[in-house]
Amino acid sequence: MHIALLPLDERPVNTRLPADVAAIAGARLSLPDAGLLPSMRIPGKAGPLGEWLLDQDPDAAVVCVEMLVHGGLVASRTTGDDTLTVLERLNVLRRLRRARPGLPISAVSLVTRASDSYHGDEEPPYWPRFGRELHAYGGLLHRAHVADLTGAEPPADELTSKIPAEVRTDFELRRLRNHAVNLEALKLLAESVVDPLLITADDTAVHSAGSVEQGWLRHWARALDPAGTLLMYPGADEVGAVLVARALAARHGRPIRIRVVSGDPAGLDVVAAFENLPAGAGARRQILAAGAQVAEDGQDADVALVLHTPAPGRTDWLGNPPSPDPAAVAATVREIRAAGVPVALADVRHTNGGDPDLIKALSAEGLVEGLVAYGGWNTAGNTIGSVVAAAVATVVGTRENTLDRTAARRLLLHRLTEDYGYQAIVRATGPDATAARERLEPILHGFAPDWTIQDITFPWNRSFEIDFTLARRQA
Repeated sequence: MHIALLPLDERPVNTRLPADVAAIAGARLSLPDAGLLPSMRIPGKAGPLGEWLLDQDPDAAVVCVEMLVHGGLVASRTTGDDTLTVLERLNVLRRLRRARPGLPISAVSLVTRASDSYHGDEEPPYWPRFGRELHAYGGLLHRAHVADLTGAEPPADELTSKIPAEVRTDFELRRLRNHAVNLEALKLLAESVVDPLLITADDTAVHSAGSVEQGWLRHWARALDPAGTLLMYPGADEVGAVLVARALAARHGRPIRIRVVSGDPAGLDVVAAFENLPAGAGARRQILAAGAQVAEDGQDADVALVLHTPAPGRTDWLGNPPSPDPAAVAATVREIRAAGVPVALADVRHTNGGDPDLIKALSAEGLVEGLVAYGGWNTAGNTIGSVVAAAVATVVGTRENTLDRTAARRLLLHRLTEDYGYQAIVRATGPDATAARERLEPILHGFAPDWTIQDITFPWNRSFEIDFTLARRQA
């Protein structure tokens, strides 16, 4: 199978990860040339990227709308293109549908984030001064909207005076433009140009600008009642891989059932940091987005998705938070494996890193070896989606007799090395390739002595993202 992907941006999670998922099932992924893609704050070439998509001849296309209309994720927050210009770029998908009536085209469009931070690397230039205030302002507007609907007392406004009017206006106009893009993407779904459409929320909260915009989008989805599939949930960087898995599952054509399990069932109701949906509900939507079905209690499952559920509050492994007792999760994995059901493990206890104590507990019982997939990176949505994608690709490859066991092994080892080894343990050393390799090699060899790490880079020249290649040692 050949899948063409217009990725969210140029980072490995949006390019390498979808290619790795495709490879598990023996499929081939095409990506635009690097010269067309963005380079962090330098936008990609939106017009030529659309022409690239039209020139492909794949079995399925996966399109990230931010790349098509803005030139990438960061560009969607920082560039000044007007609404009419970006909406015109969406017409590439209508042209593609007319040229290829039977081509499966899946799309994802993001609700613009308002990061609760003063980090300005990916944001408009005023973010280092007013970022947290703008995030809080979105929550204030959301609560005011709810008060309008319910007749409740509106919240006190202590923020407007803290944010210069020109800053508020600029940011809200960017959001309005991007909201118009999401509405037009809904229209594309209603016109059967794309199917499915995922509208995901990057870095949000229960009360936030993104959450209230999702409510407005749900209204129009109900009003339009499109025949195709629409899913909205927290996520961003994992969606390319998820939609690649969906293309594989659709081509396969047989049901794939995944059961959601947790060593701490109450944790499924916890809303993870940077999200606006309980972890269990988010997992179910990720399964549906990847083209699989949720296996309910009593139903047979092809894979069990085990969640190491979120800790209450916003926690990051870089701050060395306390770890819960992982024994319940290890016991859950052991029991499911003993029943003959493959296990995919999503470690979402904390953001930005796997739980070292959990990995130690699993390793002590020999339970890491044989996992279908593992993830523990960035947000809960990122982790769960990437784990589900790898699991779906594995089921498809196994059934179709196209499974590339080396590719599956490489992705499992990569995620263990990066999410547990780097993010939770090594990341604090900063973006130093030599130091990172010296510390990561022993961690990798603890799982696979016959593999080695090559070509370590830091794609955006910061410690938050790392890229490397895993290869078998030469005999």
